[in-house]
Amino acid sequence: MRQYLKNTWDGLWTVLVGMKITLKHIFVPSVTIQYPQVKPVLPERARNRLYVNMADCIGCMQCATACPVNCIDIETVKAVPADGQRITSNGKKKALWVTKFDIDIAKCCFCSLCTYPCPTECIKMTNVYEFSEFERNDLVYSFAALSENEIEEKRANYNKFMEEKEAAKLAAAKAKAEAAAKKAEEEKANANNKTDDKPENKTE
Repeated sequence: MRQYLKNTWDGLWTVLVGMKITLKHIFVPSVTIQYPQVKPVLPERARNRLYVNMADCIGCMQCATACPVNCIDIETVKAVPADGQRITSNGKKKALWVTKFDIDIAKCCFCSLCTYPCPTECIKMTNVYEFSEFERNDLVYSFAALSENEIEEKRANYNKFMEEKEAAKLAAAKAKAEAAAKKAEEEKANANNKTDDKPENKTE
């Protein structure tokens, strides 16, 4: 009987201790935020989804090289003189057209290593952390500013420029060879004329 009463008291005491903690928090202001209506305040240097300012991107691929998980895919086409001079906001010349700049955020480990080597500081971490998707392909973000037609146009312009440059190079080489051949013929003709003018070659 004594053990029974002791067990009963221990059970009641345990409930009272638990209720003491519960009752204490009834009179304490709640710290729960009403998410998603209320967003938590993130630290200043929080690392979340990447963003690329394509107006400043020069296509140097340093970010893709620095990425440890290869989640950045970049393709470029050289600009031609007819495209004119393009400058970034910090004065860097843009010699390339960026035809593809994809980031697979599903692979990203949010290390921020891609942001440090960028010479124009066009790639950076944002405070956007809500980007869940039902399909994994939707986590591949494309930042390229050119449309498909513009990409084909830039490639065609570059190919045409290279063909014209190669044709001009061949034409210059051909003209140089013709000039050398003409000069050789003239020198040969002059040499023959000098030989004919020698006294021993003249008939009496």
